[in-house]
Amino acid sequence: MAHPAVVRKPPVGRGLSGYSTQDLYTELITRLGEDPSRDGLVRTPQRAEQAMSFLTKGYQEDADKILRGALFDVDYDEMVIVRDIEVFSLCEHHMLPFFGKVHVAYIPKGKVIGLSKIPRLVEVFARRLQVQERLTRQIADAIQDAIDPQGVGVVIEARHLCMMMRGVEKQHSSTVTSAMLGVFHQQNTRAEFLSLVQSRPQNSL
Repeated sequence: MAHPAVVRKPPVGRGLSGYSTQDLYTELITRLGEDPSRDGLVRTPQRAEQAMSFLTKGYQEDADKILRGALFDVDYDEMVIVRDIEVFSLCEHHMLPFFGKVHVAYIPKGKVIGLSKIPRLVEVFARRLQVQERLTRQIADAIQDAIDPQGVGVVIEARHLCMMMRGVEKQHSSTVTSAMLGVFHQQNTRAEFLSLVQSRPQNSL
């Protein structure tokens, strides 16, 4: 006997909010033409709910709190770079993954950020429905707001499954975005950052 597409009706007047997330995934599986009672799919709504909760956990995290928990007074005014930070996010247009590398640099003005916090910052913004352009700027703005450095530079190189497995289906294209704040608008500072990021062959995305 086929498993019902939706296990219960929502309260009157509440629309879809009355259904659980697992109910909605069950309905989606049914609409795709599958049988949600089939062995391989019985627990799929539960697994899909857990996966989506993890992939969007950034909505429950506070980037400012993460950064401000690891700020240090340091007499250092040269460029700090953390490069090749792996990033995985979901495109907000198709809810398909995009993935790649993030390179972050800043020039301190009295304060530095604990190095482990920069990858965590990337994770906070990446674990949301995103576009690469906004993600790039959010990382830069968060660092600028937290320590008011002389400048911040962020570059993201990513591949998007919405281009690779649907639509134009181009398998080897990548997208590069940048955000440059403060002194990183100056040609020599920007060039130094990009040179240091590219100073050795990057791993394939």
